[in-house]
Amino acid sequence: MNRDMNSSNSPSNYFGRMRHRKRPSEASSDADKANGLKLLVNDRNKYRSMLVRTYSSVWMIAGFSYIIYMGHLYIWALIGVIQIFMARELFNLLRRANEERQLPGFRLLNWHFFFTAVLFTYGRFLSRQLVNTVTSDKLFYKLVSFVWFILTLKKKTYKYQFSQYAWTHMILLMVFVQSAFAVANIFEGIFWFLLPASLIIINDIAAYFFGFFFGRTPLIKLSPKKTWEGFIGASVTTLLAAFMLSNILGRFQWLTCPRKDLSTGWLHCDPGPLFKTQYFVVPRWMHQWFPWKEIAYLPVQFHALALGLFASIIAPFGGFFASGFKRAFKLKDFGDSIPGHGGITDRMDCQMVMAVFAYIYHQSFVMPPSFSVDMILEQILRNLTFEEQHFLHEQLGSILQAKQLLQA
Repeated sequence: MNRDMNSSNSPSNYFGRMRHRKRPSEASSDADKANGLKLLVNDRNKYRSMLVRTYSSVWMIAGFSYIIYMGHLYIWALIGVIQIFMARELFNLLRRANEERQLPGFRLLNWHFFFTAVLFTYGRFLSRQLVNTVTSDKLFYKLVSFVWFILTLKKKTYKYQFSQYAWTHMILLMVFVQSAFAVANIFEGIFWFLLPASLIIINDIAAYFFGFFFGRTPLIKLSPKKTWEGFIGASVTTLLAAFMLSNILGRFQWLTCPRKDLSTGWLHCDPGPLFKTQYFVVPRWMHQWFPWKEIAYLPVQFHALALGLFASIIAPFGGFFASGFKRAFKLKDFGDSIPGHGGITDRMDCQMVMAVFAYIYHQSFVMPPSFSVDMILEQILRNLTFEEQHFLHEQLGSILQAKQLLQA
């Protein structure tokens, strides 16, 4: 009986299997998914996302270019706005509604810490003192924050409050310590802020499009959409852009001259040797293949290659760190401030890492050590007591007299 039923059902099962047999295209797509070789360009739903992302990028680049044109203080203000948005997004990660209802004013305490860090970090620029000193007023605000936190402690919320306290200081460390280097780069010359930031933008755009059209091989598990094709294509593009873009930006004094005060006027200075045109003489044996006998270049272009190398290989790991951070909190993005991109923090993860490297590289390999009499006198008058200044005067006098006797 069972045999008859099985035999009677077998033709229908066979034809059922025939009807549901997958087409070759479907089978190949499944194979591509299994092997992780599916091209993102074949996903039609991604084109709308790419269009939104492109529109947002165009508007951001246009606004960024206008702020660069306005000058140093406006760029600094832009960084301040970015810091506020980043802090807001990161503050919201660990907040819990139930605990917040029991702690009125606790959010205000977080922002008090934030603006105390603003005063501490940027007070030296606002006071036109280029030496970072801890004055009594900054210490007072820090102590007020600490006392305020202790007075707000409540039973049954200790763990939450102390975790928020630690998280707040971690945010300040991530946001201010790194972005303060970006501000320092601005006053060394907009060139040293604009070039690294532009290289990160170019690397991000190139990685997106190379991955979109050619991406097949996953790069890292933390960020499944990143591919080796996008990573390599973006690296080559960034290095070429660094060499060419530095040649263009290095010819404008508005970008290369350092700003020593808080004025907004146009800058004029004698460009250093890095920004003076040099010529490479093409060997004679290359003349038959190369039409030019000499090639003009700026020495800063070779420094730009170092920045481009970091922007294409090391800086993306700032994005991978942020991806792992979001996965830990089960988030897709830090926020939704920028359509198609996510939050401000999603765009600034690599920029912060790049700003730190650009500052260290500039101070180590570009900035020549220089000391002026005015700088030394300013340090003496500000940091030494009257008795120490008098003692220094006597010691210098005796040293100069000894030198005069030796010369005589």
